[in-house]
Amino acid sequence: MPDGSGKFKLGVLGSGSGSNMQAILDAIEEGSLNAEIVLVLSDNPDAYILERAKKSGIPAEIIDCQGYKTRFPDDSQKLIAEKLKDHGVDIVCLAGFMRLVKQPMLDVFPDRILNIHPSLLPAYPGLMAWQQAVEDGAQESGCTVHYVDAGMDTGPVILQARVPVLPHDTADSLHARIQEQEHQLYPEAIKLVWKKLSHTQ
Repeated sequence: MPDGSGKFKLGVLGSGSGSNMQAILDAIEEGSLNAEIVLVLSDNPDAYILERAKKSGIPAEIIDCQGYKTRFPDDSQKLIAEKLKDHGVDIVCLAGFMRLVKQPMLDVFPDRILNIHPSLLPAYPGLMAWQQAVEDGAQESGCTVHYVDAGMDTGPVILQARVPVLPHDTADSLHARIQEQEHQLYPEAIKLVWKKLSHTQ
């Protein structure tokens, strides 16, 4: 729950560079998002998201996935859910987290786990969505913030931003333009979700 300052608390899970987490931090710093990131967790010990957290003075820990390369074991999820709860987390944000979140975490944070995906879902779920769009000859792509459910990129949509696929786009050039939109969209979606949650409490 929010502390005396009225700020709500975010926990972030990521596997890579953490550019979306940085966008959330920037929105907090600018005063457009009245929140605080209280814990950052990564399944990748070398992920730059951990470095970003350290530089910002945010507690950061590595998730032990018991040697599995892609699975997110139930025991690990239970442990992570407890850590997030212990830090008073209100909303969990997946930011480039490459493992499927399942029941152990969904039960602890119902309608409180968000993900951002680089396509206009339900189009192009899964990995490398921007590349899928270019290879498919799509005229439009974009990004989606959605609630996380037990499927892959199947939860209810919160917000979307559209990005045209230009005639000379490569996967990289399209991805760069989608990321620009992601960095604006994620903080806005978090605000919407918190507003909804605070009205139901």
